[in-house]
Amino acid sequence: MKKIEYKWTALFLLWIACFLQQGMRQIFPPLASTIGGEFGADAAFRGSVMGVFTLVYALSVPFSGMAGDFLSRKKIVVFSLAVFSLGVLGAGWASGILGIMLLYGGINGFGQSFFYPATTSIVQQLHSESKATALSILQLAIYLGIIIFSFASGKMLDVCGDWRVPFKVFGFIGAVWALALVFLLRNTPLNAASSVKPAFSRALKSVFSKPSVVLLALGLGMQIFVDVGFKMWMPTYLEETFPGMSKASCGLNAVLWHYLGAFAGVMIASRLSDKLVRRRPGIRMEMNIIGLLLGAPFILWMARAGSFGAICWAMGLFGFFRGVYDSNQFASIFDVVEPRYRASAMGMVLLFAFAFGAVAPVVMGLVKDSFNNLAPVMASLSAFFVAGAAIILVARIFFLRRDYVGR
Repeated sequence: MKKIEYKWTALFLLWIACFLQQGMRQIFPPLASTIGGEFGADAAFRGSVMGVFTLVYALSVPFSGMAGDFLSRKKIVVFSLAVFSLGVLGAGWASGILGIMLLYGGINGFGQSFFYPATTSIVQQLHSESKATALSILQLAIYLGIIIFSFASGKMLDVCGDWRVPFKVFGFIGAVWALALVFLLRNTPLNAASSVKPAFSRALKSVFSKPSVVLLALGLGMQIFVDVGFKMWMPTYLEETFPGMSKASCGLNAVLWHYLGAFAGVMIASRLSDKLVRRRPGIRMEMNIIGLLLGAPFILWMARAGSFGAICWAMGLFGFFRGVYDSNQFASIFDVVEPRYRASAMGMVLLFAFAFGAVAPVVMGLVKDSFNNLAPVMASLSAFFVAGAAIILVARIFFLRRDYVGR
């Protein structure tokens, strides 16, 4: 049997870590109404838990991105996984909503901010010939983590009657995997042309001197706003629209159809873009534009559909085009940033995107408290997809040729 190349072993190890990382982001939403009921927290307060998570993530991720360019990325990944797992584990013992904000929102958000820049930097370096495909396989871990953890969290609540159980179980599993990576994951040195560490100012210049990077960050911000708001409030939307549905069913259906569609979209679009990129360097941005623009109508349908079946179809098609965007959301950024500074670029881009996205769950919660109706707010998310497509179109038309660096 042919020996498996380490690049695939590393992808598998990081895939599991990414599965845990993204899944732990989705523990709270299916449990939010139960936790809020126990602690007397209104919708805006419940939304603030994910708002704190997203804001802490945003404020921390630039430093984590820089760390990925200057420090051992293996140590960063292990540190990240250990910290956010312990934050989630601790939330299982929280005595109030503020404790959940601190542990699940703050510590979890801080730990998670270090994970993705270093991880994607390792993957794109090891898989230079199949960048979009490898990153899309990693994207699958994101989708499955969200689906499985959302269902499992609701199911544990249905079976055990205790919302604390999912936090304790998944936090413990994450801490164990962090320990396993200490022994299984190798350090992957940066393949820089020089052993001299670059200046921080050069890392900043490599990002902000390129309009295409700034515009891609704005486009990603629009997508993150939709993503955070959708994942936080869709379980509640289903609970209120279909009162007889269990917590597990609401948690599962809120994300299952969306991410099944996203999986199909990301795998098709990533393979297509990898094949065409040599002949058409702009294909990655074009996939971004197509995904956001064509996904917008299905967000509207999802919010206005009158039956459960129609909502599921709408979420699936919304997910498919979201997957088309996701297939190249980071690969398109890597195409216009020098390889030496890609982790730094990720950190700076994610700072803006998640700071903007942090507003979504809070604003949607405030509107829900005021009007007791989530449907119009869910429908309004389509406008952010259209805005994101328009912003990236500007980058594609006016700046790609000047900024493009490829691999």
